[in-house]
Amino acid sequence: MNRMLAFILIVVVTFGAVAVTSPGLVRDINLGLDLKGGFEILYEAEPLEPGGEVTKDSLNETARSLESRINSTGVTEPEVVTEGDNRIRVKIAGVANEAELRETLKRPAELTFRSMRGCAPEAGFCKVELVGSDFVENGANVEQDSLGGSKITMKLKSASKFAEITREIARLPLGQNQLAIYLDEEQLSAPSVSGEINSSSAEITGGYTREEAKKIADIINLGALPLKLTERYTQSVGATLGQLSLQQTVFAGILGSAIVLLFMLVFYRLPGLVASISLIAYIWLLLVGVWLMEVTLTLPGIAAVILGIGMAVDANIITYERIKEELRSGKSILSSLKAGSRNSFRTIMDANVTTIIAGSVLYMIGTGAVKGFAVVLIMSIIISIITNVGYSRLLLYLLIRSNIIKNKALFGVKESEIRAL
Repeated sequence: MNRMLAFILIVVVTFGAVAVTSPGLVRDINLGLDLKGGFEILYEAEPLEPGGEVTKDSLNETARSLESRINSTGVTEPEVVTEGDNRIRVKIAGVANEAELRETLKRPAELTFRSMRGCAPEAGFCKVELVGSDFVENGANVEQDSLGGSKITMKLKSASKFAEITREIARLPLGQNQLAIYLDEEQLSAPSVSGEINSSSAEITGGYTREEAKKIADIINLGALPLKLTERYTQSVGATLGQLSLQQTVFAGILGSAIVLLFMLVFYRLPGLVASISLIAYIWLLLVGVWLMEVTLTLPGIAAVILGIGMAVDANIITYERIKEELRSGKSILSSLKAGSRNSFRTIMDANVTTIIAGSVLYMIGTGAVKGFAVVLIMSIIISIITNVGYSRLLLYLLIRSNIIKNKALFGVKESEIRAL
């Protein structure tokens, strides 16, 4: 009786957790542009100045700059990836003003060094002293300073120009003798200038961590290698079309899941009921996993979820068929459960491990939606092992050990099929 109460308690807690948290989970999951609406752009990068070069570092920095710009507009979860030697693919969901954002993204990131020379007190750093092209390409680096922190070293094209600028800034009153670093209109740092620097090399110190110093050095290098972005491919998905895709996909998933649950109940009776409970727990845990990992769910991702449901059902079918074989041989229900579970475990794990390997390969060599499919697929397999191997067997074990379940017909086995030992 205690085991039956434990079974009921576990089921009630499971369904309670599903009922309470599912609405919030569904609402908070990030949706891709094919489900939410948005657009995708493929850019081709080229140097602004004749004779320039598009390097891997400059391409990566440009991609990071694009992502930062998109996030600053209030659009969340952009997908920005580099492709080949000179291309950047951008996917953005949930865009209110597509034309304005596209125009913003096409402009090269503007790196400027600004001072307060000749500025009104309320104007702040209003005078542009240096721009990105004043620096030597890839001339900014991070080094350790004497206090154990990090400093930025950089090389300029004109020592005389830098000497004049630093001489004039050093003459300003304390608190105004700063040379601020800006990326577009975002101030990154404002180091003080203590005296004239008559050199093509300079240092920026200020107790930076290595990560902070590297970010500034990367931006200076990016500013010295401004890239022009040209749109080569654009795809727009309206919010209405994305919503329609989501509704149709969700409906297909619910219908398919309902048919699967009905199949399990008809063919496997009591174990089919346990499998249905396990599948509901599996779907809920998968939603929790997608939410915790902040995965952006796309149509391929939902396809991976539905595929995972099919694989989860397979795990239950393999187990229950083994149990039915043991029951037909004349063993008791408990003995059949133990033997069937033991004999099916290796088959289930072999199938799951090979799928995880395939998913890992897809993740490593794939891009964009393929990677998203692989992530959701691997997650679904891991959760399937937890719910449809561990959880479902626990529930079935509690039912059988409660000594209430004694009729083998509840497992889909007829008396005429049972052989004498």
